[in-house]
Amino acid sequence: MDCCDRSPGQFRDFKKDDFEADWIKVAEGKFGQVYKVKVKLWREKCALKTFDATLCGNNFYRKISDEVSNIAKLKFKYIMSIYGVCSEANAVVMEYMTNGSLNNLLASHNFMWKKKFQMIHEISMGMNFLHSMKPPLLHLNLKTSNILLDDHLHVKISDYGIIQWEDGMSKTVLMERLTARGNINYIPPEVFTQCSDSPGTAFDVYSFGIVMWEILTQQKPYAATVRTSAILFPFFDENRGLLRIYMKLSFQDKDNTLGQITNFSFLVKATPCSISNMQLCNEIRKVSFKRAKFFATLFYNCLICTSVPCFPFTDDQHGKYGIIAMLSKKDFSSFRQSVKREDVQTQYSGRKSLLHFTVASGDAESVKHVLSLGAEVNCTTARGYTPLIIAVLQRFSDIISLLLEHGADATQGDEDQWTPLHFAAQNGDDRTIRLLLEKGAEADAQEKAGWMPLHLACQNGHETVVRLLLSRLSEDATVAPEEDEGRTPLHLACSYGHLNIVKLLLGRGADPDATDYFFSTALHLAAEQGHNRVVRLLLTKEVKTDISNIRGYTPLHLAALKGHAGICRQLLANGANPNSKTDQGWTPMHLAALRGHDSVVVSLESTGGSVNVKGQNGWTPLHLACHQSESEVVAKLLAAKADPNIKEDSEGWTPLHVACTSVSFPCVLHLISHQADVNVVNSGNATPLHLAAQHGCVSIVKGLLMNGADRTLKDSSGSTALNIAQRSEKWEIVELLENGYEA
Repeated sequence: MDCCDRSPGQFRDFKKDDFEADWIKVAEGKFGQVYKVKVKLWREKCALKTFDATLCGNNFYRKISDEVSNIAKLKFKYIMSIYGVCSEANAVVMEYMTNGSLNNLLASHNFMWKKKFQMIHEISMGMNFLHSMKPPLLHLNLKTSNILLDDHLHVKISDYGIIQWEDGMSKTVLMERLTARGNINYIPPEVFTQCSDSPGTAFDVYSFGIVMWEILTQQKPYAATVRTSAILFPFFDENRGLLRIYMKLSFQDKDNTLGQITNFSFLVKATPCSISNMQLCNEIRKVSFKRAKFFATLFYNCLICTSVPCFPFTDDQHGKYGIIAMLSKKDFSSFRQSVKREDVQTQYSGRKSLLHFTVASGDAESVKHVLSLGAEVNCTTARGYTPLIIAVLQRFSDIISLLLEHGADATQGDEDQWTPLHFAAQNGDDRTIRLLLEKGAEADAQEKAGWMPLHLACQNGHETVVRLLLSRLSEDATVAPEEDEGRTPLHLACSYGHLNIVKLLLGRGADPDATDYFFSTALHLAAEQGHNRVVRLLLTKEVKTDISNIRGYTPLHLAALKGHAGICRQLLANGANPNSKTDQGWTPMHLAALRGHDSVVVSLESTGGSVNVKGQNGWTPLHLACHQSESEVVAKLLAAKADPNIKEDSEGWTPLHVACTSVSFPCVLHLISHQADVNVVNSGNATPLHLAAQHGCVSIVKGLLMNGADRTLKDSSGSTALNIAQRSEKWEIVELLENGYEA
């Protein structure tokens, strides 16, 4: 079979010889490993996921290969492409994702809300595709480690179809298979019961809920608890809104599907809500939040206060909620005829009043009628929401005007001191902003964490709202206010790349060199996020380019780390120091090499960046590039005269030692071609050949031997490379070292 043929849907059984010799291990689990390999004829990287037959069971791989031969035909933007199997290695051959698993990235990166929402949306799209199969293809193994990301942090779902529910299988067996893979946090509570039902799509929906929580909070689920059937929802109190969503994502609601979740429309379908699907979707898309509490607050506002899901809309035995049911059914005429003065004074669950429900219904005439019966216009729920706040959230302009005419306090905030103006600014509702400002709303009001409405408008890119608020603020209030991390409105506008708002703020005298509590300037934030035009604008204001943040990072460090080559060139052209060091001794060159940004390396070197500078423990950029197997960067550094024989300080390793340990054959070849010493020893007298033998890469051992590596050299323990290969049971390498190698 010609493995160069890659027609969609064609499934193939690869041979080990179809791949180049240097298999790079990128992940390891209890039941196998994942390697980055390159198909010889395609010259394309793939992922090879191997399964340990001893641990998985004799029939496990056979079942997997049978199953993936069917699912390999599935092609969709957000699910992993499967190319085939490699029976010789008990492996599945899949698409390679350069940024690895979401599980690892959530632990090492801080993601903006916009990116988090994008990830959630893409996961829901991929899962909805699987569930749209007839019959639905269940994942049953959905977790952050099975969600992979490409160069641009777009999602693809992997390992779908690996776990199978089989006729006659018990829930105990299924649970054992799942918990053996570390899935206990993602298993719906019903699996822990004696329920005999086979899992359906709702199983995946529950797992998706846990994944969503992980993405939003960037915490591990149940990290501080032992999961038992009695401990199902140990969520923080501040995530009350999210808890309600997870309750809806469990098997308690058998109608839940990932089709509902797609584009977040499930939030509307899960509860009887007066806000439209599209309106809520648009709100979520355009609102960014600075922490999970405000995300929970949005859902609490939209689902709890405005949709009244805390109790049924039907009458109970006393008929207490009959008039509420009329509002739910939009039977406003009957509601106005039935409501009595005593109903207006009734307090419902969560300290809601009839006026709260009536405002949420969106019918201005009913609101006017309830007010005429003596309703308290500034009454609050248990969390401090006034009827005015609910009207602002729903953008009910006529009701907002009506409430204000009846004395609604435009300055009254909720329990977090969010005023109606904060919510309107967050939503970009300039019409409501005008109404509130005319009725005495304070443009400089601060909520608990110090955020003014201006902060929210700048963060979310609402230019018209920013103009309105600036017209009511003094210059001092515009420039100086800071939130809980010390960030000014300018910091936020630059971080999110809102160029026109940055211009407005700078025009009002905002200090472009002001630092937050982490000593980051607006230039730090814009450079890190890759906002070229904002960086260009700030540089025209002659900002300081070499201010270091709390970790010693300059804007150039951050741009180099993220690979923003254009911004690096701008900063360097404006005097940024290419050799400045962080607190750990890393230069921008180190960080660019670490992340594999070869174009940044070239720019730094051409403007005076040192390729041989030592950082922490004496590591040079070349050491880091070899450690990360970034062969293109290694080539660029060597071309720029990086020393291939320089030793780091702690153990005397050269870049060649590091490349052999990282099992990077291309890096080894680059180093050897630039006169790297193949017999150099580290502090333990180990040569590159010792390390290559230990790690079992045949191609590297051959390359070293062809270039004069001495097989007789002994390390500090008295072992030759042959001794190490024998102890490591690398028998192919043992044969090479015993018999010699000739090209």
